[in-house]
Amino acid sequence: MALLPIMTVEELNRFLDTDFPQVHTDGKIFTVTNIGPGFATMRLDPNERHIRPGGTVSGPTLFALADVSAYVALIAHIGPVALAVTTSLNINFLRKPYPEPLECTCRILKLGKRLAVLDASIKPVAGDELAAHATATYSIPPR
Repeated sequence: MALLPIMTVEELNRFLDTDFPQVHTDGKIFTVTNIGPGFATMRLDPNERHIRPGGTVSGPTLFALADVSAYVALIAHIGPVALAVTTSLNINFLRKPYPEPLECTCRILKLGKRLAVLDASIKPVAGDELAAHATATYSIPPR
């Protein structure tokens, strides 16, 4: 049975804007761009604060992109549950991400009553080679 989203791209962006305005502390750098059965895609438009010496997007920025994307993929499918929280996130940095727009596609591997496991792939918007890969587990509060 396919996982079907119950929130739209517009609803998710509005939810982030209103319920999690802190993700926009550095300006609006995170944008939900696509939602589909079992997945979500977000875009990151890094600014100077996200670039480290050597001209690369920092690891903490990529970690944040994976984490926010996993959260968005989850709530797209279960609804706006503000208290769903990350219980673990493991990230592998694969290639130097240049300071350009990046996208993260996050797929739900398992969606249970209390836990969700997700897979996140980060790459340049204008490219195909992965910059990072992450797996995340989220705890879902009881309804």
